[in-house]
Amino acid sequence: MNEQALPRRNNEGFLESANEWTQAVAQVIASEDGIKLSEKHWEIIEFLREFYGKHEIAPPSNRLFVKAVREAFGQDKGNSIYLMQLFPGTPAKTACRIAGLPRPTNCL
Repeated sequence: MNEQALPRRNNEGFLESANEWTQAVAQVIASEDGIKLSEKHWEIIEFLREFYGKHEIAPPSNRLFVKAVREAFGQDKGNSIYLMQLFPGTPAKTACRIAGLPRPTNCL
């Protein structure tokens, strides 16, 4: 998939419509951040998409993102270090962008 085939995104790289997300779109967005998606990444991405489908909002901050992952997967995966290794920078913001979700409201 090339850049022209991507759905419309805002100036921060978030999809304008979460409904236009596909795994191929996720791979392109991740590669822009230098991330090669593994099973560990997909587990978190799928969790985020389910969370969004259930609550109609992405976790609004990095702290709440970590807490939600901890509640779903336990302490080994629900901690800042693990999530920063998968999604460098601000994990909630990076993961939500790759998952095709809106920008978390409280992420810088």
